[in-house]
Amino acid sequence: MTRFHRTAAAALAAATMCAAAPALAQEKFTYLTNWYAQAEHGGFYHALASGAYKKAGLDVTIRMGGPQVNIMQLMAAGQTDCVMGYDVQTIKGWEQGISAVTVAASFQKDPQVLIGHPGVVNKMEDLKGKTILISSAANTTYWPWLMSTYKLEASQARPYTFNIQPFIADKNVVQQGYLSSEPFAIEQEAKFKPNVFLLSDHGWPPYSTTIVCLEKTVRERGKALGSFVRASMEGWKAYLKGDPAPANALIKKDNPNMTDVKIANGIKLLNETGMVFGGDAAKMGVGVITDERMKKTYDMMVAMKLVDAAKVDLKKTYTTQFVRDLKVMP
Repeated sequence: MTRFHRTAAAALAAATMCAAAPALAQEKFTYLTNWYAQAEHGGFYHALASGAYKKAGLDVTIRMGGPQVNIMQLMAAGQTDCVMGYDVQTIKGWEQGISAVTVAASFQKDPQVLIGHPGVVNKMEDLKGKTILISSAANTTYWPWLMSTYKLEASQARPYTFNIQPFIADKNVVQQGYLSSEPFAIEQEAKFKPNVFLLSDHGWPPYSTTIVCLEKTVRERGKALGSFVRASMEGWKAYLKGDPAPANALIKKDNPNMTDVKIANGIKLLNETGMVFGGDAAKMGVGVITDERMKKTYDMMVAMKLVDAAKVDLKKTYTTQFVRDLKVMP
């Protein structure tokens, strides 16, 4: 056999071995959202639809949350790798024995809003004396802050049953809502545009739509977690600045009640309010979390007696290691 034939034979053998070798297995990774699929989850669905997760070496499953789903308990029980969290919830989790860590924040603001009737509630100071419909969760999140900031009375609060009819029927009623949900539903049904107050624009400090994992996951699966964070934030940029159609198709598949009109409204509001690209993200990149901002939320919770400072070490509740050098710029 000549030198040429030996080289060709070796190359053929190597090619045959490569063809026969199985592809590298992608690492399974599960993300549990905080509600039914919607535009506010679009970046994650875009990363899935575009193949960004797969390119990052991950086999990602997105599972929907809902009103009866306790995402923190499911994560603590090992039913999901990470959840779509919220600073207040994560910090409080440590007090309850759940070692949850915020690793990235898709939203620089919390989409929580209060909704009032035009001409009756034109500014936050007009909340005094009004009946305010809030959910039970509000009592351990923004309601104590609202009472303290705007000198409201506990007696003003009434249960919000996720029904907009009481608000429509009474001009002296204010209700809670989600930026792209209740205001849009009221406008469609009642045929008037309500006044909408985004709490984060009035000093409410938490991040939202975060990526939260257990401390153990951060420690033991750092590489996979870093890949998930990067692909997700790139997904958000592509979803809001590019063609959202592939992600929207997956959203509607998971949540058949979601319509194109609702999704379009959600995307419009996310862009208009700077939910993803505003705040620190404008200069530091999508997904960023900062020490200063986390301390502000923690200090607020301590002041409102929402968490016991003696039981929760702020530094354990988050890490900037996955977003510090991410630089997915708007």
